[in-house]
Amino acid sequence: MPKKRINDPLDIMGEAYETMLERSASEFRKLEKKTESALHSLIDRAKEKAIELEELTAEEAANLAEYLKRDLSDAAFYTSEEGKELKDWLGFEDSLLAAELLDMFLEAADPTTVEMNELKLKLAVNALYKTGEVTGPGALVCDACGEILHFHKAGRIPPCPKCHKTDYHRQS
Repeated sequence: MPKKRINDPLDIMGEAYETMLERSASEFRKLEKKTESALHSLIDRAKEKAIELEELTAEEAANLAEYLKRDLSDAAFYTSEEGKELKDWLGFEDSLLAAELLDMFLEAADPTTVEMNELKLKLAVNALYKTGEVTGPGALVCDACGEILHFHKAGRIPPCPKCHKTDYHRQS
């Protein structure tokens, strides 16, 4: 069944993020050797596909690809290094996610399939979340006031509803 078209520009970016994740995860499942660099290459191919199909501008696609890489690296690092479950990283019960989205996210972020040394280096640089960026499902904490924003699907990060600041980190 085709997905319904969404007209809200903020929802369109969330939908595009999920489409990019879906395309990447679908190809990732087929790989014999699953590494972070292979996943990142597949995300880059999904980015190019979005541009080719004129679903996104080159700038939008590049931004979404970076956000997706950041989220998957962050999830894999958290579940591997902290020894916790994906629901802890999300900040809410994973049963609230659509089963298909959860499966894609779990497979793509599976810490046994990525190179942890690369993740540690990239996570240190990419762990900051800013207003205007798109994030996958999970909870973000405002760095200024501690307000928690819950994302049950991919979406654009708004200014903090409490203090209007723009910097966040994943809830841990």
